[in-house]
Amino acid sequence: MLKIKNFFILGSFLFPQFFFAQYTDLINSNRPGETMSAYSVGKSVIQAEVGFYGINEKHDTQNYDASGFGSDFTLRWGLFLEQLEFIADIQYQNEKFTTPATSFKKSDFRQTVLGAKYLIYDPYKNYKGDVNIYSYDANKKFSWRQLIPAVSIFAGANFVFKDNPYAYGSNTLNFYSTKSGVSPKIMLITQNHFGPKWVLVSNIFADYIGTDNSGYGYILTLTRGFNSKWSGFVENQGYKSDLYSDAIFRGGAAYLLSRNVQIDASISKNLKNTPSLLYGGIGFSIRYDDKHKEELTRMGKVKKPKKKNKKDKVTKEEPEDQEKIKQEEDYQEKERKRKAKYE
Repeated sequence: MLKIKNFFILGSFLFPQFFFAQYTDLINSNRPGETMSAYSVGKSVIQAEVGFYGINEKHDTQNYDASGFGSDFTLRWGLFLEQLEFIADIQYQNEKFTTPATSFKKSDFRQTVLGAKYLIYDPYKNYKGDVNIYSYDANKKFSWRQLIPAVSIFAGANFVFKDNPYAYGSNTLNFYSTKSGVSPKIMLITQNHFGPKWVLVSNIFADYIGTDNSGYGYILTLTRGFNSKWSGFVENQGYKSDLYSDAIFRGGAAYLLSRNVQIDASISKNLKNTPSLLYGGIGFSIRYDDKHKEELTRMGKVKKPKKKNKKDKVTKEEPEDQEKIKQEEDYQEKERKRKAKYE
């Protein structure tokens, strides 16, 4: 019985599309990974995802060491449609650099992105597959439908400010942006659910489009739910531009404090030494969902009650008419028997 209970609790956390197209009873955060999920938070839902991290950096060629801290903040707001979500993604970083000759500090916005995400395909929308409430093992069986991903697109803008040392994703020691600017960012998002515990999310994106420092990359995240509270993930990110190219691996875990609050921790490490990077961070996610209305279900739109018509009235009145006829027949039968006594 415990397994069946855990299956439904965990299923509601990992399978938002099974019950509502976007919204889930439990918070569904992108943290602590860097991928953006295909599903939105739900119409009229506001969700904040906040993190704090420390960083150690060393560059063998430019001969410097750096350490510092940073913070990232993501605001997600579902508006107008269940499938639509508006996103603000902001990251601020502060570091102290040390070289053989000198030391200095850098601090600025590492990333400022505003945009929107829209779910264009959900393989489970209106899907009529059944859940076997009597067999935990039966629900774990492989389904070919699991290979069909949910698909979303993201479109937004990068905001770069003048004299920013982190502009365009740069990790060059003496780089500073010469002017402010706005450039497009686009992303293709896919998401697969393999049974009640495994989720695979992929992001393929193009960044700073149309600038001299445009780049492109991917992020793959595999998440596993251990029980109704704990989940863990592994992640790989690749990025390439004229200013900076790298491959980064991440891992971490998240814990559900309540249906609307999650805490997390993660660690990141890249493969190269120009520079070598090591991140460690903690964070939390919180949402406000009091104004959300459950509009979509696994079986499609909620059916409205049919209007009454004349046929319905006839059907409703038929039992009463039949009862009257029966009473009349019984009365006539009694009268025949009474008269027969005097004949």
